[in-house]
Amino acid sequence: MPPLMIFAAGLGTRMRPLTNDRPKPLVQVAGRSLLDRALDLGRDAGAAPIVVNTHYLGAQIERHLEGQDVAISPEPGLILDTGGGLRQALPLLGRGPVMTLNPDVVWTGPNVLSALAAGWDDRMDALLALVPLDRATGRQGAGDFSLEGGRLTRQGDYVYAGAQMIRPDRLADVPDRAFSLNRLWDLMIADGRAYGMVHPGGWCDVGYPAAIPLAEALLDG
Repeated sequence: MPPLMIFAAGLGTRMRPLTNDRPKPLVQVAGRSLLDRALDLGRDAGAAPIVVNTHYLGAQIERHLEGQDVAISPEPGLILDTGGGLRQALPLLGRGPVMTLNPDVVWTGPNVLSALAAGWDDRMDALLALVPLDRATGRQGAGDFSLEGGRLTRQGDYVYAGAQMIRPDRLADVPDRAFSLNRLWDLMIADGRAYGMVHPGGWCDVGYPAAIPLAEALLDG
């Protein structure tokens, strides 16, 4: 099973005031932190190693993970965004394709990471988990992508669901220290090597306080 990077370094500005004294990944939904829910997905899928990056109130996350089978990639100065954060963590993740997961999401249905690993093949530089906009609970805003024969194009009625499998090779080509993985996606889309996979279960964006009861209702079924 591929390694997994969980992005836990964000500032959590949309989740204020809950993030005034804790990082967003430690906010709880139905009595369990978002980070622990993400770790559950990774462990259930057999991902190894699992790496978590930290920045905002990172010491709290490090204490939370103490003694667990998780490596930490701290970003104590400049927050590196998803692309820079993944590149910094590569020595912990190893070579080859990696999975990434945003913890501020709640899922129901089949394990999305297992599905990504099963759906991956050599045609792909990236395989993104998607949900249709009309099933994207808690989503604020428009969709991100369209699907044409499994390949991604920009704009459309599919939302990036916060989980993917990606080849990290082209991270070395970006000169900036801090940058988004959107930079890589654009290159991969241009080459016809970015693909999408629709998650068949439930999904909720838990990026802001009012989404917490929506996520809990989704989990209650």
